[in-house]
Amino acid sequence: MIKKQNLWFLTLFSLVLVLSVYYITMPNELFMVNENKDNTSLNDNKKVSAEIKESELIVTMRVNLEEERTKEMDNLKTTLMNEESTSEEKNNAYEQIKYITNLSVQEENLENKIKKEFNIDCFIKIDNNQIKVVAVKENHDAKLANNIMKSIQKEFPNKVSISITFEK
Repeated sequence: MIKKQNLWFLTLFSLVLVLSVYYITMPNELFMVNENKDNTSLNDNKKVSAEIKESELIVTMRVNLEEERTKEMDNLKTTLMNEESTSEEKNNAYEQIKYITNLSVQEENLENKIKKEFNIDCFIKIDNNQIKVVAVKENHDAKLANNIMKSIQKEFPNKVSISITFEK
């Protein structure tokens, strides 16, 4: 009587064997034709354009913020999973996780809104009642900064402190 495990082993071994024989018996011309096509297609497209959509500064700031929040979320998750934590500690950890998640979503929405309205790449960080905006624009324009502040303030029912920095 053949067990299921042995049957699976024989089936997979047979499949590997058939594929190996097929690979070995394939003509070499097929491989060379594919290599030539790949090489010529690379040489035909001599115009290569590279666009940088976002400033390296903004990407760095986003990565740093994400790393910081990931560490904080990991600590909160360990508190949630810890059997020795009290229910109050677990509730606080859960509320903090929800708060951090909401902050991230809110920051992303504000960044998209500014990108859409003003066509400016930016980084936004919300800390309690303070919002820090780093916008990538060569010209530092007070009127633009004021408009961005008004646009952000519309999203909040209470008055918040908004600071805008322009970077090149």
